[in-house]
Amino acid sequence: MSVFCLLLFLALLANVTYVQYFKAADYNDNPLNARVKEETLSRERGAILVNGRAIAESVPSDDRYKFQRKYLQPLVYAPVTGYFALVRATLLEQSQNKLLNGDDNRLFVTRLVDLVNNTSPKGGNIELTIDPAAQKAAYDGLAALGEDVQGGAVAIEPDTGKILALVSLPSYNPNRYADHDQAAVDAYDRMLQTRDDKPRLSRAAQVTLPPGSTFKLVTAAAAMEAEGYRADSLVPGGATYELPGTSTSIGNGGRNCGTGQISLSQALEQSCNTTFLALANQVGQDEMRQQAEKFGFNSLLLDEFADDEQSPSVYPTEEMSDDFVAKTGIGQQDVRATPLQMAMVVAGIFNDGIVMKPYLVDKVRSADLDLLESTEPEELSRAVSSDTASELRKMMVSVVDRGTGSVGAIPNVEVGAKTGTAENCPGCQNFSWFVSFASDGGKDVAVAVMVQKSDAAYVSGSGQAGPIARAIMEAVVK
Repeated sequence: MSVFCLLLFLALLANVTYVQYFKAADYNDNPLNARVKEETLSRERGAILVNGRAIAESVPSDDRYKFQRKYLQPLVYAPVTGYFALVRATLLEQSQNKLLNGDDNRLFVTRLVDLVNNTSPKGGNIELTIDPAAQKAAYDGLAALGEDVQGGAVAIEPDTGKILALVSLPSYNPNRYADHDQAAVDAYDRMLQTRDDKPRLSRAAQVTLPPGSTFKLVTAAAAMEAEGYRADSLVPGGATYELPGTSTSIGNGGRNCGTGQISLSQALEQSCNTTFLALANQVGQDEMRQQAEKFGFNSLLLDEFADDEQSPSVYPTEEMSDDFVAKTGIGQQDVRATPLQMAMVVAGIFNDGIVMKPYLVDKVRSADLDLLESTEPEELSRAVSSDTASELRKMMVSVVDRGTGSVGAIPNVEVGAKTGTAENCPGCQNFSWFVSFASDGGKDVAVAVMVQKSDAAYVSGSGQAGPIARAIMEAVVK
């Protein structure tokens, strides 16, 4: 009996050690742990700041919890902040949770001071990379396209990877999730989940769609890197291109693409399908895929969003027939991209061929706004050589000066762009794309705008997405 009791005692000690030491973190992070949630909601959670002003903060509550989360400009910033609720948190509210609720090791001194002073612990604050003027321009531009608009926009600082704007419409109100009435929260969530336009999906970083002619930048980069083409090199032109192994021909929509060979610069200015179909086939699937991946395709891009809160842009990895490879050259077939990815393509071209890792959290501060940490820019990859990037940049400028991207022009500012109108299902509205960069006196920005659906009768890259991209660029450089 003594031995049996000793064994039981040892088993109890082992279980206590397992639960309180090895499994402590799992239990603490479990969103169903009501005790942790109640403790968290009973302390002042840190703020999320943009340009020194809070876009999310905790305010005193008059119920069993001491504080409730409040979002300022909720529709504008929901795709960035996410929400903090009784049951779960999303986006930055989730990835920065330990810092915001005060459990982060970087706040050890602050917690120690609070303990000595017998005051309630406070969470740290995070300061974002977002430019409020660019964020507003992106949101207002998309919202102006109608009540049923679906689209996304991203702006990036090319030489650092700072995300200056990240907008998705339709949006939702995170304040409704922060409500302490769980029944009301569940009802709001069910309503959003049943909507056909899926407001919870980020059309900036999560929804991937055919990028259309904006992908011709990647095709041009692949051809220049693999075949040695330059802006003035002669490439296939002509009115139509017959897809290999088929009797299907694709034209240029009446644009000036010559009758034989034309310069690569003219092909990009006029967005000649015939050129980029031929170039994709000439380069081949493997080289096309490798070039796309150097820009970030087939990878998750944001460390600050969970894997299920973003989607990798896709260039097909399974072997395709030659006609399919050709169609990838114009951003169709199985090519899919997010605005975040296409903004990174433009940023890499502008930044001498170097793609920087995108990020949203610029600085980490204590509750008293003392600086604890700053994010250091990090190189993601070298997508193309400096010479290729310089040639692509010049060609993008010519697209604005003499081609399809004239809507992006800003007086006394260097602007380069590429338009795109991607095909959707038969009888469906096409997707409007516009990617661009602007540079003025050290203020640089790379932008991608995608309009998935709008009230417009006629859709084109320059028609819907172009004016929004220009407004975002002006907000940054002016």
